Amino acid sequence: MTINTIIFDLDGTLLYTIEDLTDSTNYALEQFGYPKRTIKEITSFVGNGVSLLIERAIPNGKNNPHFKECLEIFKTHYSKNMYNKTKPFDGIIEVLQTLKNNGYKLAVVSNKFDSAVKELCKKYFDGLIISAVGQSDNIKQKPSPDSVHQVMNELNVTQEECVFVGDSEVDIQTAQNTGIPCISVSWGYKDIDFLYNNGAEVIIYTPDELLELL
Repeated sequence: MTINTIIFDLDGTLLYTIEDLTDSTNYALEQFGYPKRTIKEITSFVGNGVSLLIERAIPNGKNNPHFKECLEIFKTHYSKNMYNKTKPFDGIIEVLQTLKNNGYKLAVVSNKFDSAVKELCKKYFDGLIISAVGQSDNIKQKPSPDSVHQVMNELNVTQEECVFVGDSEVDIQTAQNTGIPCISVSWGYKDIDFLYNNGAEVIIYTPDELLELL
């Protein structure tokens, strides 16, 4: 059976989001007088959902008495400020359009909270991404296969018809747990050596290479 469905990660794969994530994290930390984090630090913290992002950013993590409050402040701030510096990576829109024109079903599975995932996909990829699933209380986040299975059910496709595209070890693990191939991208938030050391089998260096591979 040939591949007809491409499931993408969002942050670091389709969208450059790290500056807005950094700004909202630092805004939340500042409310309690905690030191700011650098973009490089935030880059190393992302990929496992916003709860873990704040846990890694705040002193003493979940043991910090302000952890839950800081997380809620982050979510509220980010919901209003997630379009400030965020943008699709160069070439992404054109590649998605070409894939759609060639009959591929395009979806997003992210560990970002679900409402933000759906809003970002609507703003930047309206008419291109037909299913978008983010982190919520009723579905296990990546690397659990649950969110990918939800997309597959929505689109009525099988494992043999799907490929996952992402920028992190979490995406590689998610694809493995779902039993589908993974294509890793070099332009995201993890470096190439790290990806290979964490099981990457195919790495592309430009969005156009995805078209060539498929």
